[in-house]
Amino acid sequence: MPIVTDYKLPKSAEDLDLPADSNSPFFISFHASRDPKTGTPWCPDVRAALPPLETAFSADTAPRVAFIEVGQRPEWKDPKNVYRTKWNVHSTPTLARYERVDGKVKEVGRLEEAEILDSKKLKDLITRPSASL
Repeated sequence: MPIVTDYKLPKSAEDLDLPADSNSPFFISFHASRDPKTGTPWCPDVRAALPPLETAFSADTAPRVAFIEVGQRPEWKDPKNVYRTKWNVHSTPTLARYERVDGKVKEVGRLEEAEILDSKKLKDLITRPSASL
């Protein structure tokens, strides 16, 4: 399964460790953290998006995705939250696609909140050809 739940996120997208000789995309799915009492994400949009995301990325041929938790509600709402300031994430869930373009790692697409529930948009983001081809 290409879903990574223990990914160590670097300081910025430019620092993502994507192979220099590959056009393979890498995805990061930013989620609300799991509530310690319920074991489920505190955000209802994230709870709704997880099943389609898990299905889309569970195939053996699917690209890799890192599931990143952005914090509990008070931490997430802080305007200085690192995901807001360094990763330009302002809603959860957010699925971002990164590729190496002209030698540099760049975000080349994203879906936010209910867009992830649109199966066509989700499939198109995951399966479209690389931006550097």
